[in-house]
Amino acid sequence: MKWKLTLRFLRSVMTIVVIVGIVNAILFLSLFVIKVNNNNFGTEEASAETFSRTFSQYVELQAGKPVVNEEGLKKLQEMSAWVQFLNDQGEQAAAFYTPKELKTEYSPIEIVQMYKYKELDARTTVFVSEAQNFSYFLGINNPKIGRYVMTYDYAKIFKDVNVFLFIFLIVDVLIVILIGFLFGKKLTAPLHTLIEGIQQLRERRFKKMPTPKGVYEDVFRNMNELSEKLDRHEEERKRLDQMREEWISNVSHDMKTPLASIQGYAEFINDSATDLTAQELQEYTSIIKSKSMYMKDLLDDLNLTTRLRNHQLSLQFEEVNLVQFLREITIELLNDPTFGERQIEFEANMVKAVHKVDKKLLKRAILNFIYNALVHNDENVVVKIRVETISPHTQITISDNGQGIPAKDLEQVFERYYRGTNTTSKHGTGLGMAIARDIIWAHEGNLDLTSDENTNTGTTITILL
Repeated sequence: MKWKLTLRFLRSVMTIVVIVGIVNAILFLSLFVIKVNNNNFGTEEASAETFSRTFSQYVELQAGKPVVNEEGLKKLQEMSAWVQFLNDQGEQAAAFYTPKELKTEYSPIEIVQMYKYKELDARTTVFVSEAQNFSYFLGINNPKIGRYVMTYDYAKIFKDVNVFLFIFLIVDVLIVILIGFLFGKKLTAPLHTLIEGIQQLRERRFKKMPTPKGVYEDVFRNMNELSEKLDRHEEERKRLDQMREEWISNVSHDMKTPLASIQGYAEFINDSATDLTAQELQEYTSIIKSKSMYMKDLLDDLNLTTRLRNHQLSLQFEEVNLVQFLREITIELLNDPTFGERQIEFEANMVKAVHKVDKKLLKRAILNFIYNALVHNDENVVVKIRVETISPHTQITISDNGQGIPAKDLEQVFERYYRGTNTTSKHGTGLGMAIARDIIWAHEGNLDLTSDENTNTGTTITILL
């Protein structure tokens, strides 16, 4: 793929350059031929040639001798020129402004030599023409003016032109290949990177590519944004897959024990129905009912904690006065026959502390913390609930003077299914503390737990909202 792009680019560049080269060569040769045929290169030599050929207009005959009129003499002075008239024998008939060293008599070969070559000096160019039946030399003293006599062979020129064109094309092609390869490689390198990036996206490898400056900058920026977006979607998909697998695994694991009990007692009742007393039948059915309720509670708790941890639960926020809210929870606990005789105290250093919370979930979290203190300690434990303002937060503290939590268990308190080593209670599903922590986190609150084992300080849970 890389070489295909490079070769395609090279082919385009070569085609354009070759066409331009051929057109330029044709134009150059055409102009050269036209100029040679017209003997007109737009130089001073061309104007001098014209002046010498048309100088006859300034020549008149007086007493049989050529004479230059005033206008012609003025033109000679302007051109720094001289003129020498010769008769048929090559002898001087008249002369105007000629140098002293100039001959006055010429043989035919000398006349030819004077015209073809600078026989007089290197600064003077001599032209030959005719006026009033007299030949004349017209010399122009100007080093910028020159004349070159060229002898050429058309066949050889045509052959040389073919060689020249062939060499020109070869050199042009080599230059095109070199320049095209260098620039093509530079221009197509980002495309190679872009193609590799697209292949990585196809293979679900979302790697950010360095963004080059220039033409491809916007393309690479958009590709990186797409890669980041796909990466987020992929992470979300993996997270949902993991959540689903975790849910199935947890449900399967936690259902085995109660299901085994239900199945066992159901089979026992089925096999021994005629031999069971009413009391035994009631006992076994009560166990089946208890295990069924445990399974229901477990499913509800697993669903809640999974949705909380994966931010899939929409909280119903409302403005709640936390002082009144916690006071009502305390009164509700004291009116509960199970905990009516227990020591639960409530304190507040203000009358009102309004926050937007999910009332139902926050109540469950607070009750989970309080239940944990009551269930895992003896009946003489004192549980204190205190709410106070620590600007800009509202702090809720739930403390007890119980037996505390061993240091080796502190890090696992908020893990699922944790039950401390200092208790034999099997109350609950083992998800209460994990659910309580996730609820506080869902409210963007902070949670801290401190505990000392076998001291009078017990355990303290601090919540900052």
